Amino acid sequence: MYSSTIQKLIDIFSKFPGVGPRTASRFVFYLLRKPESETKQIVQAINDLHKAVRICVFCQNPFEPEKNGQDRLCLICSDQRRDKTLLCLVEKEADLEALEKTRKYKGLYFVLGRLISPLRQKAWEKATVEKLLQKIKFPEKFGLVGADFQEIILALNYTVESQAVVLYLERVLKPLNKKISRLGLGLPIGGELEYADEETVSSALDSRKQV
Repeated sequence: MYSSTIQKLIDIFSKFPGVGPRTASRFVFYLLRKPESETKQIVQAINDLHKAVRICVFCQNPFEPEKNGQDRLCLICSDQRRDKTLLCLVEKEADLEALEKTRKYKGLYFVLGRLISPLRQKAWEKATVEKLLQKIKFPEKFGLVGADFQEIILALNYTVESQAVVLYLERVLKPLNKKISRLGLGLPIGGELEYADEETVSSALDSRKQV
């Protein structure tokens, strides 16, 4: 039986995505073996995370503004060279990065944050969908001037759960009378954008199909 202090940290690490109690315990004992100076650096980095990083008011992607800056939009949303007729919906920040690495997509994004359940929606899920609809209809209210979205790309993973969300989003977005498309050939069934190579993601983006 671990001490209460050790167990408390194991419980905290166990809440991380993909981390179970066994892996969490390895993290804790790894930290115990490290000098106190190194653990203090980790604690400081975590503290700095919320102080230095902001969430973009439009796409919801984390970004770090210039020192003492009051920026509300990330570098992508504030880039006047981006195509403001294209909006790409992704599940998480890592998926956005995967698409950016292809250097082919020049539009804007919206990060859902977590998958929405089409059957049992929680309050935050309903708020996310409503926020998405508002941002598509009235982007200027969120600091995005000059945007007029004509195509919405559903760039979600090819897992069973994600594709159920895609079908749900298609129904929600249909009344907006926008072109709605999905990523096409390239991503395998059950595959995730985050782990796909750039060539595969690029192929999926190029071969996207209207729904």
